[in-house]
Amino acid sequence: DCVAMSVNDIICCGAKPLFFLDYIACGKNIPERIEAIVAGVAEGCVQSGCALIGGETAEMPGFYPVDEYDIAGFAVGVVDKLKILNKNEITAGDIVIALPSSGVHSNGFSLVRKVFSEEELRGELGARLLTPTKIYVKPVLALLDKVRVKSISHITGGGFYENIPRSLPSGIGVKIEKAAIKTPEIFDIIASRGSIPVRDMFNTFNMGVGMSLTVAKNDADKALEILRQNGEEAYILGETTNSGEIEIC
Repeated sequence: DCVAMSVNDIICCGAKPLFFLDYIACGKNIPERIEAIVAGVAEGCVQSGCALIGGETAEMPGFYPVDEYDIAGFAVGVVDKLKILNKNEITAGDIVIALPSSGVHSNGFSLVRKVFSEEELRGELGARLLTPTKIYVKPVLALLDKVRVKSISHITGGGFYENIPRSLPSGIGVKIEKAAIKTPEIFDIIASRGSIPVRDMFNTFNMGVGMSLTVAKNDADKALEILRQNGEEAYILGETTNSGEIEIC
Protein backbone atom coordinates (compact mmCIF):
# COMPACT_ATOMS: atom_id res chain seq x y z
CA ASP A 1 0.00 0.00 0.00
CA CYS A 2 2.83 2.41 0.81
CA VAL A 3 4.32 1.92 -2.65
CA ALA A 4 0.92 2.06 -4.35
CA MET A 5 -0.06 5.37 -2.80
CA SER A 6 3.23 6.93 -3.88
CA VAL A 7 3.47 5.66 -7.46
CA ASN A 8 -0.24 6.12 -8.19
CA ASP A 9 0.13 9.77 -7.20
CA ILE A 10 3.17 10.18 -9.44
CA ILE A 11 1.38 9.01 -12.59
CA CYS A 12 -1.34 11.64 -12.02
CA CYS A 13 0.94 14.24 -13.59
CA GLY A 14 1.98 11.91 -16.42
CA ALA A 15 5.28 10.87 -14.85
CA LYS A 16 6.95 7.46 -14.74
CA PRO A 17 8.08 6.25 -11.27
CA LEU A 18 11.84 5.67 -11.15
CA PHE A 19 12.70 4.56 -7.63
CA PHE A 20 11.34 4.11 -4.11
CA LEU A 21 12.84 4.27 -0.61
CA ASP A 22 11.22 3.02 2.59
CA TYR A 23 11.47 3.69 6.32
CA ILE A 24 10.37 1.15 8.92
CA ALA A 25 10.17 1.96 12.63
CA CYS A 26 9.46 -0.74 15.21
CA GLY A 27 9.64 -1.56 18.90
CA LYS A 28 11.69 -4.69 18.25
CA ASN A 29 13.46 -5.76 15.09
CA ILE A 30 12.00 -9.19 14.39
CA PRO A 31 13.85 -10.32 11.24
CA GLU A 32 11.03 -12.46 9.86
CA ARG A 33 8.54 -9.60 10.17
CA ILE A 34 10.87 -7.03 8.59
CA GLU A 35 11.60 -9.48 5.78
CA ALA A 36 7.87 -9.88 5.09
CA ILE A 37 7.33 -6.10 5.07
CA VAL A 38 10.24 -5.46 2.71
CA ALA A 39 9.05 -8.31 0.46
CA GLY A 40 5.73 -6.49 0.12
CA VAL A 41 7.49 -3.23 -0.70
CA ALA A 42 9.63 -5.02 -3.29
CA GLU A 43 6.54 -6.57 -4.90
CA GLY A 44 4.95 -3.13 -5.15
CA CYS A 45 8.08 -1.85 -6.89
CA VAL A 46 7.99 -4.76 -9.34
CA GLN A 47 4.34 -4.05 -10.16
CA SER A 48 5.09 -0.37 -10.75
CA GLY A 49 8.34 -0.90 -12.63
CA CYS A 50 10.45 1.17 -10.25
CA ALA A 51 13.59 0.28 -8.28
CA LEU A 52 13.81 -0.15 -4.50
CA ILE A 53 17.17 1.53 -4.00
CA GLY A 54 17.40 1.69 -0.22
CA GLY A 55 15.69 2.24 3.08
CA GLU A 56 16.04 2.55 6.85
CA THR A 57 14.92 0.37 9.75
CA ALA A 58 14.74 2.13 13.12
CA GLU A 59 14.37 0.00 16.25
CA MET A 60 12.90 2.14 19.06
CA PRO A 61 12.02 0.09 22.16
CA GLY A 62 9.95 2.04 24.65
CA PHE A 63 8.52 4.23 21.91
CA TYR A 64 6.79 1.51 19.88
CA PRO A 65 5.26 -1.62 21.46
CA VAL A 66 6.98 -4.86 20.44
CA ASP A 67 4.13 -5.91 18.15
CA GLU A 68 3.72 -2.57 16.37
CA TYR A 69 5.56 -0.94 13.51
CA ASP A 70 5.28 2.13 11.31
CA ILE A 71 6.20 2.32 7.63
CA ALA A 72 6.70 5.32 5.38
CA GLY A 73 8.21 5.80 1.97
CA PHE A 74 8.52 8.01 -1.06
CA ALA A 75 8.97 7.63 -4.79
CA VAL A 76 10.61 9.79 -7.44
CA GLY A 77 9.41 9.92 -11.03
CA VAL A 78 10.24 11.73 -14.25
CA VAL A 79 8.24 13.30 -17.07
CA ASP A 80 9.21 15.48 -20.00
CA LYS A 81 8.04 19.04 -19.30
CA LEU A 82 6.01 19.13 -22.51
CA LYS A 83 4.19 15.93 -21.50
CA ILE A 84 3.02 17.04 -18.06
CA LEU A 85 -0.75 16.59 -17.98
CA ASN A 86 -2.61 19.87 -18.30
CA LYS A 87 -6.06 19.92 -16.72
CA ASN A 88 -6.71 23.33 -18.28
CA GLU A 89 -7.25 21.55 -21.61
CA ILE A 90 -10.47 20.05 -20.22
CA THR A 91 -13.74 21.39 -21.59
CA ALA A 92 -17.38 20.42 -21.11
CA GLY A 93 -18.20 17.22 -22.97
CA ASP A 94 -14.95 15.38 -22.24
CA ILE A 95 -15.21 11.80 -21.00
CA VAL A 96 -14.16 10.60 -17.54
CA ILE A 97 -13.00 6.97 -17.45
CA ALA A 98 -12.98 4.83 -14.30
CA LEU A 99 -10.35 2.28 -13.32
CA PRO A 100 -11.81 -0.15 -10.74
CA SER A 101 -10.28 -0.37 -7.28
CA SER A 102 -9.39 -3.64 -5.57
CA GLY A 103 -11.39 -2.63 -2.50
CA VAL A 104 -11.12 0.02 0.20
CA HIS A 105 -7.45 0.66 -0.67
CA SER A 106 -5.58 2.74 1.93
CA ASN A 107 -8.18 5.28 3.03
CA GLY A 108 -11.22 5.38 5.28
CA PHE A 109 -9.96 2.99 7.95
CA SER A 110 -10.68 5.35 10.85
CA LEU A 111 -14.34 5.06 9.92
CA VAL A 112 -14.06 1.32 9.26
CA ARG A 113 -12.71 0.75 12.78
CA LYS A 114 -15.69 2.62 14.23
CA VAL A 115 -18.18 0.58 12.21
CA PHE A 116 -16.84 -2.91 12.96
CA SER A 117 -15.74 -4.57 16.18
CA GLU A 118 -12.15 -5.64 16.78
CA GLU A 119 -13.28 -9.26 16.70
CA GLU A 120 -14.85 -8.80 13.25
CA LEU A 121 -11.73 -7.11 11.93
CA ARG A 122 -9.59 -10.06 13.04
CA GLY A 123 -11.61 -12.43 10.88
CA GLU A 124 -12.46 -12.90 7.20
CA LEU A 125 -13.92 -9.41 6.97
CA GLY A 126 -10.66 -7.87 8.15
CA ALA A 127 -8.68 -9.83 5.57
CA ARG A 128 -11.07 -8.63 2.88
CA LEU A 129 -10.67 -5.02 3.97
CA LEU A 130 -6.89 -5.38 3.78
CA THR A 131 -6.83 -6.33 0.10
CA PRO A 132 -3.74 -4.48 -1.21
CA THR A 133 -4.19 -1.17 -2.99
CA LYS A 134 -4.15 -1.60 -6.75
CA ILE A 135 -1.16 -0.21 -8.64
CA TYR A 136 -2.15 1.45 -11.92
CA VAL A 137 1.27 2.46 -13.26
CA LYS A 138 1.77 0.07 -16.18
CA PRO A 139 -1.69 0.32 -17.80
CA VAL A 140 -1.76 4.11 -17.38
CA LEU A 141 1.73 4.56 -18.86
CA ALA A 142 0.66 2.37 -21.80
CA LEU A 143 -2.32 4.69 -22.30
CA LEU A 144 -0.26 7.87 -22.02
CA ASP A 145 1.98 6.56 -24.79
CA LYS A 146 -0.95 6.38 -27.24
CA VAL A 147 -3.66 8.84 -26.13
CA ARG A 148 -3.63 12.45 -24.97
CA VAL A 149 -4.93 12.20 -21.41
CA LYS A 150 -5.97 15.59 -20.04
CA SER A 151 -5.96 14.75 -16.34
CA ILE A 152 -5.83 11.87 -13.86
CA SER A 153 -7.28 11.68 -10.36
CA HIS A 154 -6.15 9.14 -7.75
CA ILE A 155 -9.27 8.52 -5.65
CA THR A 156 -7.97 8.39 -2.07
CA GLY A 157 -9.13 10.00 1.19
CA GLY A 158 -12.00 12.37 0.50
CA GLY A 159 -13.47 10.12 -2.17
CA PHE A 160 -15.05 11.52 -5.32
CA TYR A 161 -15.92 14.93 -3.90
CA GLU A 162 -12.41 15.93 -2.81
CA ASN A 163 -10.20 14.17 -5.36
CA ILE A 164 -11.87 14.54 -8.75
CA PRO A 165 -12.14 18.37 -8.48
CA ARG A 166 -8.35 18.62 -8.12
CA SER A 167 -8.01 17.20 -11.62
CA LEU A 168 -10.40 19.76 -13.14
CA PRO A 169 -9.98 23.43 -14.08
CA SER A 170 -12.07 26.11 -12.39
CA GLY A 171 -15.69 26.10 -13.54
CA ILE A 172 -15.67 22.52 -14.82
CA GLY A 173 -17.61 19.75 -13.08
CA VAL A 174 -18.46 16.12 -13.77
CA LYS A 175 -21.85 14.46 -14.08
CA ILE A 176 -21.72 10.84 -12.95
CA GLU A 177 -24.49 8.29 -13.32
CA LYS A 178 -24.54 6.47 -9.96
CA ALA A 179 -25.91 3.34 -11.65
CA ALA A 180 -22.80 3.20 -13.85
CA ILE A 181 -20.42 2.92 -10.88
CA LYS A 182 -19.31 -0.65 -10.26
CA THR A 183 -19.26 -0.57 -6.47
CA PRO A 184 -18.03 -3.73 -4.67
CA GLU A 185 -20.23 -5.26 -1.97
CA ILE A 186 -17.81 -4.32 0.81
CA PHE A 187 -18.87 -0.67 0.54
CA ASP A 188 -22.54 -1.60 0.86
CA ILE A 189 -21.68 -3.57 4.00
CA ILE A 190 -19.83 -0.59 5.51
CA ALA A 191 -22.67 1.81 4.67
CA SER A 192 -25.33 -0.52 6.06
CA ARG A 193 -23.54 -1.39 9.30
CA GLY A 194 -22.59 2.22 9.99
CA SER A 195 -25.83 3.82 8.74
CA ILE A 196 -23.63 6.09 6.64
CA PRO A 197 -25.36 8.44 4.16
CA VAL A 198 -24.57 7.96 0.47
CA ARG A 199 -22.86 11.35 0.13
CA ASP A 200 -20.61 10.61 3.11
CA MET A 201 -19.61 7.29 1.55
CA PHE A 202 -18.63 9.06 -1.68
CA ASN A 203 -16.82 11.70 0.39
CA THR A 204 -14.77 9.10 2.29
CA PHE A 205 -14.16 6.00 0.16
CA ASN A 206 -13.22 5.30 -3.45
CA MET A 207 -16.51 3.38 -3.86
CA GLY A 208 -14.93 1.01 -6.36
CA VAL A 209 -13.10 3.60 -8.48
CA GLY A 210 -9.39 3.78 -7.70
CA MET A 211 -8.49 6.22 -10.45
CA SER A 212 -10.27 8.40 -13.00
CA LEU A 213 -8.89 9.73 -16.27
CA THR A 214 -10.26 12.51 -18.45
CA VAL A 215 -9.93 12.35 -22.24
CA ALA A 216 -11.55 14.01 -25.24
CA LYS A 217 -14.79 12.33 -26.33
CA ASN A 218 -13.28 11.18 -29.64
CA ASP A 219 -10.40 9.50 -27.74
CA ALA A 220 -12.61 7.61 -25.27
CA ASP A 221 -13.08 4.38 -27.25
CA LYS A 222 -9.37 4.10 -28.02
CA ALA A 223 -8.49 4.79 -24.37
CA LEU A 224 -10.88 2.10 -23.15
CA GLU A 225 -9.45 -0.39 -25.64
CA ILE A 226 -5.84 0.25 -24.57
CA LEU A 227 -6.66 0.04 -20.87
CA ARG A 228 -8.55 -3.22 -21.34
CA GLN A 229 -5.68 -4.66 -23.39
CA ASN A 230 -3.48 -3.91 -20.38
CA GLY A 231 -5.67 -5.74 -17.89
CA GLU A 232 -7.96 -2.96 -16.67
CA GLU A 233 -11.74 -3.36 -16.69
CA ALA A 234 -12.09 0.32 -17.53
CA TYR A 235 -15.47 1.91 -18.20
CA ILE A 236 -17.01 5.35 -18.71
CA LEU A 237 -17.73 7.01 -15.37
CA GLY A 238 -19.22 10.29 -16.56
CA GLU A 239 -18.86 13.45 -18.60
CA THR A 240 -17.47 16.88 -17.81
CA THR A 241 -19.89 19.81 -17.56
CA ASN A 242 -19.87 23.57 -17.00
CA SER A 243 -21.52 23.17 -13.58
CA GLY A 244 -18.29 23.37 -11.60
CA GLU A 245 -19.59 20.59 -9.34
CA ILE A 246 -19.37 16.82 -8.92
CA GLU A 247 -22.89 15.57 -9.58
CA ILE A 248 -23.67 11.94 -8.72
CA CYS A 249 -27.22 11.24 -9.82
